[in-house]
Amino acid sequence: MDAGMNTSTHLKAQARCPLQEHFLPRKNSKENLDRFIPNRSAMDFDYAHFALTEGNKGKDQTDQVSSPSREAYRKQLAETMNLNHTRILAFRNKPQAPLDLLPTDHSASSLHHQPKSVKPRRYIPQTSERTLDAPDIVDDFYLNLLDWGSANVLAIALGHTVYLWDASTGSTSELVTVDEEKGLVTSINWAPDGRHVAVGLNNSEVQLWDSGSNRQLRTLKGCHQSRVGSLAWNNHILTTGGMDGQIVSNDVRIRSHIVETYSGHTQEVCGLKWSGSGQQLASGGNDNVVHVWDRSVASSNSTTQWLHRLEEHTSAVKALAWCPFQANLLATGGGGGDRTIKFWNTHTGACLNSVDTGSQVCSLLWSKNERELLSSHGFTQNQLTLWKYPSMVKMAELTGHTSRVLYMAQSPDGCTVASAAGDETLRFWNVFGAPETAKKAAPKAVHEPFSHVNRIR
Repeated sequence: MDAGMNTSTHLKAQARCPLQEHFLPRKNSKENLDRFIPNRSAMDFDYAHFALTEGNKGKDQTDQVSSPSREAYRKQLAETMNLNHTRILAFRNKPQAPLDLLPTDHSASSLHHQPKSVKPRRYIPQTSERTLDAPDIVDDFYLNLLDWGSANVLAIALGHTVYLWDASTGSTSELVTVDEEKGLVTSINWAPDGRHVAVGLNNSEVQLWDSGSNRQLRTLKGCHQSRVGSLAWNNHILTTGGMDGQIVSNDVRIRSHIVETYSGHTQEVCGLKWSGSGQQLASGGNDNVVHVWDRSVASSNSTTQWLHRLEEHTSAVKALAWCPFQANLLATGGGGGDRTIKFWNTHTGACLNSVDTGSQVCSLLWSKNERELLSSHGFTQNQLTLWKYPSMVKMAELTGHTSRVLYMAQSPDGCTVASAAGDETLRFWNVFGAPETAKKAAPKAVHEPFSHVNRIR
């Protein structure tokens, strides 16, 4: 009996092993050769209707008064009029039309006024290129449990444990399992160096870890009174947002780490993002409010006043994304009662556009290479939607998740997006195209937040 129970437990644990890949059958061809499905694009519906209704009548009449000369004439006429069909249904595509090797208009004007070359439309795969198991991921809209670091390592929190998945090798490792008395992991965020990672906990603490040595460097305490659901790095400054509505910036290099506080939200802070310049901070809360803070007026002696208070959303705002190609442009997404994506000029505080997506907006990501925006959604389709900016025309809708897509993270090259949902799967989408083949600029020197200290007590 004990042996049987141990075997059952082992099989169950093996089935729930995190970050194991799903191997799903894929079609090798666009044609499904094991089923005889008529191809509508290759069928002549007018002739099919004639053959089913009038064709037999004509055949019966010709059979009555048939002669060799009349039969030859009938076949020649059918060949000329393209009526020599033998089938009503077509099972293969029509042959491609021959290419015009020479232009039809040889006038001088056509040679001087040639149309401009049109950029070919990028192919966007409609299915995920990889799917991994993510058992015990917390299905909570207000948390942030997925991040992709600059060293091409993806961090994901599953229950009490943080796992690291190396995208270069496909290997998985465990970073930390938090003691149960400290509660669940509620947020994770990589430092800019791609080596150090911050882990927010349900008991209001934030742990700093070195992923290279799997060593905890320090614990930040005293920032919040309840769980820490959002984190954002700005060089050596780690900004934390809590359920208590407070936002705290911490200098991780010094013992007295709290250097700035931002008060304005009345409910949980579920979204935090620093701008590319590091001068502006955007925060979203369960109070339906977006705040924009300016670091230049931040103060360590008193609570910092917001630069803009944006109250147009009608539901919680977790999804925040700063535009990489246009300064002072911020995209925000509202929850289930709002369903809109809004665009803001953070210099003036003006709302530039608002788009109703029809479902809860959980996350937003800008493309690093194109003027495109990706959004993830909840009920009813649980899809990822790719938008063309600024027209906000839908370019693609990617489905596969069976529960709301709560978390998204972007690869360092900007081409692949990882999405995690309440269905306990982690999917990878090649949504932003292949990496640029042009000559790349020299990599920027990244300031390591822990480079000035030997050990943090």
